[in-house]
Amino acid sequence: MLESTSPQRPLILGSTSRYRKELVERLNIPFTTASPDVDETPMPGEPPGALALRLALAKAHAVAEQFPDAIVIGSDQVSDLNGEPMGKPLVHERAVEMLRAMRGQTVMFHTAVAVVCKTTGFVQSDVAIIKTVFRSDLTDDAIERYLRAEQPYDCAGSAKSEGLGISLLDAIHSDDPTALIGLPMIRTCRMVRAAGIQLP
Repeated sequence: MLESTSPQRPLILGSTSRYRKELVERLNIPFTTASPDVDETPMPGEPPGALALRLALAKAHAVAEQFPDAIVIGSDQVSDLNGEPMGKPLVHERAVEMLRAMRGQTVMFHTAVAVVCKTTGFVQSDVAIIKTVFRSDLTDDAIERYLRAEQPYDCAGSAKSEGLGISLLDAIHSDDPTALIGLPMIRTCRMVRAAGIQLP
């Protein structure tokens, strides 16, 4: 039986995140990136997991509107302290506040992924939930040293676990190891395959 030689649809990562780009590069397949124009403001009372899923779908659909024949990956991550969403700190002072609040706490990270193809009508989405336990002995001095060294101001919750941020934690529990970095690759691979992309 001959294998199909029909070309695959183009794959687009609907994100400007360098972390997500590096994760998709692990798949060793061609893809491009596009910036989704999506308002990320939470709705009143919107739970963190629902927010992450809504935004992942919105980002994928926004890019799919521009490239209807492509298979588009959208993703979003929301950190959750006691049911309240915490965004990216963006500035040093806000990062200090976040890490002080998370000291000794269990923080949930909701990382959503959506894969969309407008032409075929393909839509799949899912959310990976990562449970992180922050050290209770995390001093203000340690927080300051960490932030000055890593400057993780574009990371949800201010903690970059793939770098020095791992030293802030006592534990990580997840069924999709890359989800904390910003894209749950086990789920992403499953959806991309279902959409028609052949992975090695």
